[in-house]
Amino acid sequence: MPAAKDAPATKLITDNRKARHDYSIEETFEAGIMLRGTEVKSCRNGKANLNEAYATVSDGEAWLLQCHINPYSHGNRENHDPVRPRKLLLHRSEIEKLEAKVAREGRTLVPLRMYFKHGLAKVELAVARGRKSYDKRHAIAERDADRRMRQELGRRR
Repeated sequence: MPAAKDAPATKLITDNRKARHDYSIEETFEAGIMLRGTEVKSCRNGKANLNEAYATVSDGEAWLLQCHINPYSHGNRENHDPVRPRKLLLHRSEIEKLEAKVAREGRTLVPLRMYFKHGLAKVELAVARGRKSYDKRHAIAERDADRRMRQELGRRR
């Protein structure tokens, strides 16, 4: 039997839901991640965490820092370090663009989600600005108001 043609091209590994709450997202980029063999196997099992992760640009290269990928359960002594810096694969022009955007005051690179796309590990990076606690409360209030409005419109139809 042939493979299903409508199979999804992307498989989500992990999502950084807290990032959308803590930051105002300005722009997103997709980058490849340089992973070792046991890291890929661990990611396929869904054993990755982006909660404390962030990205940086240094010496013309982009790096993902503090991303925790659990050691592979069937690995050996050659298993990887769970929080090692991982190189992000981007074109030089994209790296320069990211570096210029982050250089502005109050901006940071935050990973939003990690996924496999056509068998390759990818991370969605966002140029973001940190929110204050009162901004977070305001965003929650807006989201609740929108939800109530959608529910009311659904009832009227």
